[in-house]
Amino acid sequence: MASADNLVISTSDGTELVHGVSVSVRPGEAVGIVGESGSGKTLTCRALLGILPAGLAVTGGTVAIDGQDLTHASEKQWRRLRGTHVAAVFQDPASFLHPAIPVGAQLEETLRITAGVPRRQTRERARELLDDLGIRRVDLVLRQRVAELSGGMLQRVLIAMALAADPAVLIADEATTALDVTVQAELLELLKRLRVERDLALILVSHDLAVVSQVCERVQVFRDGRVVEAGATSRVLRAPGHPYTRELLSAHAAYGLERYLG
Repeated sequence: MASADNLVISTSDGTELVHGVSVSVRPGEAVGIVGESGSGKTLTCRALLGILPAGLAVTGGTVAIDGQDLTHASEKQWRRLRGTHVAAVFQDPASFLHPAIPVGAQLEETLRITAGVPRRQTRERARELLDDLGIRRVDLVLRQRVAELSGGMLQRVLIAMALAADPAVLIADEATTALDVTVQAELLELLKRLRVERDLALILVSHDLAVVSQVCERVQVFRDGRVVEAGATSRVLRAPGHPYTRELLSAHAAYGLERYLG
């Protein structure tokens, strides 16, 4: 459903930041991308969304969504696919929502613009989406603004927006990083359920191996703009073949990763 093959991303002066990376995900599959900050994992995902920062461009390889080659696609072409074929949720959900507008109105606008839901049906559809995401007192939440909701609740609202047009691919880029452990666990379970129920192709980006181990069948380890190790999550985490992966595992040992490998 989504793939980058031998992807190269460079700055305008020709400096390569991502060096021949390949990533793919199939319907119903969850793929984890792990690595430290600056390893190229977010840039790779932004290429899959057609939202590379200004001054950066795909200079090698290919990007495809649902079989369509989008390596050199225009913004107009990408706009037709974002939300409907591929969507994303990121860290710090409050920064993606307008602070002065009730979140319900923002969700309804997404339903109208991205999913094409008639205006008279958007409120009921918004209720259904939030209810499906396990939100209690849905009508109250729809009336509230960003400052009145917790980080976990805001992330659920963003997930609802991302899924409004029923995309085939969801990219979750550090979506649980800023949340406390309990809320993080709830959102990971939610992502697992949505993947199964919707046959969703899920790319989960994290610096936390424990997070990836709970959700993903496959994992790719990024370092310095390259994939240094890839394979089945259980194999990579139990018998890492690359020194950097072993370093990550050692660094995460104190956080109870063994619980998820048992």
